Amino acid sequence: MWKKKAKVTDQTATGQGPVSDGFEKEGVGIKKRSKVPGVMITQYVEEIPDGKSHPDFTRKPIALTIQEGKFAFFKALVIGDPEPTVTWGRNNGDVSDTSKYVTKYDTATREHLFEMANVKPEQADTYKCFAANEFGRAVVTVVLNVIEVGFKKAQADSQVQPVADFKSVLKRKSKIRPKMEKKEDGEIDPKFWELLISAEKKDYESLMLEFGVTDFRFMLKTLNEMKKEREEEQAQFIENLANLKPIEVGPDGCATFTLDMDLIEQSSRIFLYKDGVMIPYSKELGDTIKHSLKIVGRKYQFSIRDLFPDDAGLYQVDVEDVNVFSTDFKIPMVDFLVKIQECKAMEREDAVFECVLSQPFGKIMWVGKNLPLEAGDKYDIEVSEDKLIHRLIIKDVAMVDKGIYAAVAGIKSCNAFLVVEADKGELGKKKQRKTTRAGGAGVDLTAIAQEQAVKNTADREVLMEKVKAIKNERAANATTAPDTSAEAKAKVKGVDNSQTGATKQGPAVKGSDHKSVDNEGATKQGPAVKGSDHKSVDNEGATKQGPAVKGSDHKSVDNEGDFDGSGEGDGGSGNSGYSIKSGLSDLFALRGKKGELVCEMSHDVDGAWFKDGEKLSTTGGIAIVKNGTRHTLTIHKSSEDDTGVYHFEAGGFKSEAKVTVGELPSVDADDLHRFSKPVTVKVGQNASWKMPYTPQDNLEVKWIKDDKELKDGGGVKLVKEVNHSRLLFRECLRSDAGEIKIQLKNPFGTIEGTSRLIVLDKPGPPEGPVEILETTSTVIELQWGAPKDDGGSPVTNYIIERQQLGQTIWKKMGDVAADKTTYRDRNVVHGKLYIYKIYAVNPEGTSDALQTEETMAGVLIFAGRPGAPKVVSASKTCINLKWEPPEDDGGIKIDGYQLEKRKKDTAQWIALNPVTEPIEVLEYAVKDVVEGAEYEFRVSAINVSGAGEFSLPSVMVTAKNPNMRPTFKDPEDFMVIRAGNSVRIKVLYEAEPPPEITWMKDNEPVSSFIQIINTEGCSQLVIPSTKRSDSGNYTIVAKNKVGEASFDIEVLVTDEPKPPGAVELEQIVHGKVIVSWEASPDQELDNRLYYMVAEHDSSTRMWHTVADRIFDNSYTANNIMPGREYHFKIYAKNDMGMSDPSMSPTWGINSNRIPININTPVEVSFEKPPSVLVPLKMHSPPKGFQMYMTCAIRGCPTPSVTWHLNNVCINGDSNYYITNSYGVCSMYILRVRPKDSGEYKVVAVNSFGKAECSTKLVVKD
Repeated sequence: MWKKKAKVTDQTATGQGPVSDGFEKEGVGIKKRSKVPGVMITQYVEEIPDGKSHPDFTRKPIALTIQEGKFAFFKALVIGDPEPTVTWGRNNGDVSDTSKYVTKYDTATREHLFEMANVKPEQADTYKCFAANEFGRAVVTVVLNVIEVGFKKAQADSQVQPVADFKSVLKRKSKIRPKMEKKEDGEIDPKFWELLISAEKKDYESLMLEFGVTDFRFMLKTLNEMKKEREEEQAQFIENLANLKPIEVGPDGCATFTLDMDLIEQSSRIFLYKDGVMIPYSKELGDTIKHSLKIVGRKYQFSIRDLFPDDAGLYQVDVEDVNVFSTDFKIPMVDFLVKIQECKAMEREDAVFECVLSQPFGKIMWVGKNLPLEAGDKYDIEVSEDKLIHRLIIKDVAMVDKGIYAAVAGIKSCNAFLVVEADKGELGKKKQRKTTRAGGAGVDLTAIAQEQAVKNTADREVLMEKVKAIKNERAANATTAPDTSAEAKAKVKGVDNSQTGATKQGPAVKGSDHKSVDNEGATKQGPAVKGSDHKSVDNEGATKQGPAVKGSDHKSVDNEGDFDGSGEGDGGSGNSGYSIKSGLSDLFALRGKKGELVCEMSHDVDGAWFKDGEKLSTTGGIAIVKNGTRHTLTIHKSSEDDTGVYHFEAGGFKSEAKVTVGELPSVDADDLHRFSKPVTVKVGQNASWKMPYTPQDNLEVKWIKDDKELKDGGGVKLVKEVNHSRLLFRECLRSDAGEIKIQLKNPFGTIEGTSRLIVLDKPGPPEGPVEILETTSTVIELQWGAPKDDGGSPVTNYIIERQQLGQTIWKKMGDVAADKTTYRDRNVVHGKLYIYKIYAVNPEGTSDALQTEETMAGVLIFAGRPGAPKVVSASKTCINLKWEPPEDDGGIKIDGYQLEKRKKDTAQWIALNPVTEPIEVLEYAVKDVVEGAEYEFRVSAINVSGAGEFSLPSVMVTAKNPNMRPTFKDPEDFMVIRAGNSVRIKVLYEAEPPPEITWMKDNEPVSSFIQIINTEGCSQLVIPSTKRSDSGNYTIVAKNKVGEASFDIEVLVTDEPKPPGAVELEQIVHGKVIVSWEASPDQELDNRLYYMVAEHDSSTRMWHTVADRIFDNSYTANNIMPGREYHFKIYAKNDMGMSDPSMSPTWGINSNRIPININTPVEVSFEKPPSVLVPLKMHSPPKGFQMYMTCAIRGCPTPSVTWHLNNVCINGDSNYYITNSYGVCSMYILRVRPKDSGEYKVVAVNSFGKAECSTKLVVKD
């Protein structure tokens, strides 16, 4: 096993590693489930002591969407023993500023509050509430959304800034980062080794091909060395590492990668890096952060949601400072040219979904009902040769196949419905399989794919030409770079040939044509500054582009050149006194509208205008005007013919601009009118808009809600096609309501369409707190405020409910019109406490309730003093009291009484019952007393107003029993015990003071072998193993100073009796027989022994009892009939049971006659060997059916019958139920199996012979 060698103390960045809030402890961290959804509980100890508990939430905070500047607050109710400590925090920022965040605790409601007055947009965040004690911690998260008032561009820009700031503070870098700098020839990218360590062997070849590594042996040798070194580093923190699965995109659109890992220390921190830079991830917030980690046992799964192209890169996982896994996420730049379309198919028909991609793709993912689909019996997946057309065929569709299907290529996806229509053929008949196909794209996919393939080929050729040109330029620069004194091949305007160097482009000017060439000969274009052509050359002759003055053509040369900005033409001499003060700017003119180009010189000088190299003059459509240093070209009515490149020349200087004539984005007026109509939906429903427009180049489409641009993702779905755009809000909330705009923009201008989303919902609760305007003994008047949120439709009325304190039923009191916010309750009882609930109602439903505090009708009136409690009786366990009611009850019914006690020499009065559980009678038995202690008591009367003034205290009373003579409580006076068993004689008694206990047997002290156990109020005599000699009378004697008492218990130790002796029969009178017998040996030992006589005669052949409980040794049998034989059985019986019988001789027929010699009759014997009367029959039951097989056999004596299957006896097999009833032999099988087939045989055997019969059983499939 690996052992930990080091401990890393580096700090953990936000969102990474174990969470610590000051409450966690070293040791156990057990995740527990809360009854409240969304609460995460961590238990710090394995076992919590009795009566203690870890923290939990009984009511968690509720997500809040609120307008800027309003008062926001969260409430939470927590439980736990000891009382948990509650703290609050937020994801992005702290809550220590008391001017913004206030934490409160309401002792009455036990609510923890977190308040934010005058809430601001930057306070919108995910907040956490922590409840912790020594046994654990509970965490719950809640989201605060702030709706901004108006739109401020500065605020919108500031929302992007935190991302950059966040990245700037992530100073921790991965120790192993992909090498970004240029590699020397033969050098291997470190990224190759990181991916190779975490890759499977089957991926080695593809990685070597990708990174250009050809030496396989060198690779293996180096890899083994790096793996050994890496495992030694990992051994510090990791016990086991396995199942490294590279990153891939799943059906849900999230990218995931997993690994199985056993950490030596569960508190070790886990870091996630992308391209060497640490990124935050969430363990608790689920989908609130882009990157998340889910831990199930030893499985760690990292997920990336809302994928974008910039999510591609090298992802690495570190434990502390040791890398454990690296995976490369590649996102192909592919899109759908033709998306899959909704398909309607009949049952048993084939359904087809097909699409066309912009780039060749070997295999895309098809998803049905959120599950990936693979080619097989149900699905066919086809790909064209050019890998642009992909097709999914669902074969033999059924009703269960309907639903949403999706195609996923990289991070792009599209989906459509499959609608299955029932085939209404003949009822009761199976539908025939159809050979037709339904669905498809509805367009010629082959033509689209061929056109795209040609475009892709042309793009590749252009790219190859660019790459080739760059290589040639680099090669040329490499040959000229060493000669710094050679003439520059590129001439810079106004600079002689001695000024050599590479031209570089800095910030450029709008309307200029600025380019630069880097040190490898590549041309670069920088950001433009309107109307300038500003260049500078440094002291080595390299031309650089810097910020320029609008409209100028300013150039300068420093130490090695004396150029000052003057010039004429291309390098000619110019007048250094002239310059362009403001140059031309590119113009996008609307067709049919006026367009104007203006150039301003530094001096008054004549100039000329040119279009596409041709000089212009004032004509019917163009006007050229010179006003001092300002030169203007005006196009009165712009048309396509006016499109071109214009420039102005004056004093050797030139300024150029491009004029483009076009139109604003075109939208049909009817479509715009339809779009402007408000869209009204209910909460939870979808809302959608569609705006058709005329296809145009360079058309930019934006959707805006409340002056904020909408982005695709989450609950918003944007679709932008060539001729239309659609917007979908999924499962709308109230916060989604607002103004919806679509903005169509091209270089010639912008048009907008405005609509509105109205989301209807039940109203919010009425505004509280409720004000009590009046409370008397007959009326309570309430007032409340209208709901802040009416749910999108006016409130129609309010519903008032009431509950009397102490009852569980809420009673509806009535409705109040929407224009009234007051209610007078006249049905109240003076002194009663009431709670009210107020609901707001609109056409969409009823709001949550606004609940009042407890409100009393009238003022408090308490009852007077009751009489002082009097002691009725007292014992060591109970003191009985009674008292008189108060003389003055205040006119209000008394509900009961509260009783208190005080122990002598103490000052504290202790309530024996709470006010909410009054004693309804005028007496009470106080059982919570300590023997020997002295107490006094007082009582108060309780009515609806509460407990009144206490009475005077009672006299002091001692909790002890009064003196009394010993008495025994219901003892047993007789016991019968079986010899050898133990006996326990238990006697309960009452006496004060405790008596002296004595046990005696037959008036003699008991033996020392007998155990005597005395406890308070009870005495026991125990004989562990009894003998017959232990029988006798046992006496218990209890004696104290008050008197004496005794009690006798008879104990009989006996056993089952022995049978009586010989039995004799004698007849003295005709019809009667005297039965006598010798006594049982136990008769002398057991005075409770008696006898029972049973009789049997030849006519009935059954034994029946004729006499019982006979205590002597004889019995006279009556009704003895001549010609019958009689037999008698004598039993001895006692408390333990009955003996074996003693048999009498036979009485009857010839017992008293003189024998007569007659001829002896011939004996007839019924004994015979077995024979088969009815043989077995052959059976052929189907598999799984029952089978019953039977035959008839006779013989004397009764033969023994056995059943055999294939000569194996089956009488003891539980799978066969075999019976034999008077020669009818049967066998039953509940469900026959194939192995039950075979030959069955019945064999009957007795002492005279043997008989057999057989048959065959065949089980059908």
